[in-house]
Amino acid sequence: MIGISRSGKVFNELESLSLQFGNAGFIGITADITQEVEWQRIYEIIQNSIDTIHALINNAGILINKPFTQMTADDFDRMFSVNVRAFFFGIRTLIPLMRSGSHILNIGSMGGVQGSVKFPGLSLYSASKAAVAVMTEVLAEELRPRGIHVNCLAPGSIKTEMFREAFLGVDEAFDPEELAEFISDFAEYGFEFFNGKILPVSVTTP
Repeated sequence: MIGISRSGKVFNELESLSLQFGNAGFIGITADITQEVEWQRIYEIIQNSIDTIHALINNAGILINKPFTQMTADDFDRMFSVNVRAFFFGIRTLIPLMRSGSHILNIGSMGGVQGSVKFPGLSLYSASKAAVAVMTEVLAEELRPRGIHVNCLAPGSIKTEMFREAFLGVDEAFDPEELAEFISDFAEYGFEFFNGKILPVSVTTP
């Protein structure tokens, strides 16, 4: 298991999770994944550590809750840089290390699913997650000849600090640990049943 994070403080927990799932070791890479230059270094570390990427989980995300008229160019750049551009850099860089049967799993949001309930203040966040969803559908077609599957899970409410700050007083449905286990299982086995799909992870009707 290899984890990439802007902050190395999450790596101890990920290492424990890696051992729990029977992996021999964990490699933590500290990097700013919004910067293209960082991905060459990431690629070299991964290439020297493993032969094939079986599953790539793109889980970076930032949420800024503001009325549309108060959004700034910096807000736009920050959200699309983390929520979309980082996914683009990562997938494009790591495709050469994938083989037939590899699975790219993008983590989107119910906020980016067409027809779901939308919330004031999340126009740019929802737009960025919608971009991830459509990119998933197109990539699935582009990579189909290589046997690489691409899917997107779109969670609803999760008990995270980011969710609580954005939705004051709204009940959260999932514990992060529960969702992480589901994502891990889906990344490993989901490609057997799905490709190019945007799958809501929600206990409510959009």
